[in-house]
Amino acid sequence: MPVKCAVVMEKKERKTPDNQRAPLHLVTAHEATFSLAERDASSEQTDALDPRAFLLKLSDGKSKQQYQDDESVFSQGDVADAVFYIQSGKVKLTVVSKSGKEAVVAILPQASFFGEGCLAGQHLRMATAGAVGRSTILRLTKQAMVALLHQEPEFAERFLAYLLSRNIRMEADLVDHLFNSSEKRLARLLLLMANFGQESKPIPLIAKMSQETLAEMIGTTRSRVSFFMNRFREMGFIEYSGGGMNVHSSLVSVVLHD
Repeated sequence: MPVKCAVVMEKKERKTPDNQRAPLHLVTAHEATFSLAERDASSEQTDALDPRAFLLKLSDGKSKQQYQDDESVFSQGDVADAVFYIQSGKVKLTVVSKSGKEAVVAILPQASFFGEGCLAGQHLRMATAGAVGRSTILRLTKQAMVALLHQEPEFAERFLAYLLSRNIRMEADLVDHLFNSSEKRLARLLLLMANFGQESKPIPLIAKMSQETLAEMIGTTRSRVSFFMNRFREMGFIEYSGGGMNVHSSLVSVVLHD
C-alpha cells in the first residue's frame, strides 16, 4: 500500500506505578506501515497470485466493458447481482443521503474488486460506482463468482485477503478522519492515489481530480483544499504537469509531522 500513508489505532498498554493502564497510543503512519510493508513483502514472495489468471478460467457469467470518464457502472439502489473487477483505470464510489448530500466513499485503483456486497446477501447497491478516466471493467455474475470461490481455493484465499486488507484501509480512513487535520488527510489521500505504500509501483503522474471531489473525500471545504494544494506546490511536494499532477514521496513528511 513502501511508505504506506495510513493511520491505524493500536492498543499499547503498559502498567503504571499505580497499576493503572496507560492511555491508548495512536500509532503514526510511519510506525504502522513499515511492519505492514514487511509482512506484505514476505507474503507476496511466498504466495504471489494474480486473480486475472483465475478470472480467465470463467467461460460463463463474465463480460467486459469499457467506460468513459464519469460514466456510471451501477447506481445506488440498483439490484446487486454481480461483482466487478477493474482491469484498467479507476472507479469512484459515492453515496447520496436522503437529503441529497453526496459523499465520496473511495477511489478504487486498477486490480480492485467492488460490488462484492451481493455475495453477503446485499440485494440493492448501497453506493454509486462511476469510472474515473477511461476504464476497462470486468463484470462477474453472482453465480459465476460463487462458483469460482468454491472451485478455486487459492483464489478464495486471496479474495478474502483482499477484502480484509481493504477493511483495514477503511478503518485507517476512519481514524484519519477522526484524529487528523484536514491538511494531513489531504496529504495522505494524495499519497494513496499515487500508490505510495501499496503493492503496485508509485504512479509518476496521477490523473487530474477536481478540488470539490478531494474536499468530499476528506470531509472539508473546497477553499481549504485549494489552500493546502497551493502550499504543497510551493513546498515542492506536488507539481502540475499537463492534465495531471506529480506527487513526490516527500509529501509523507506532512502526514508524519506532529
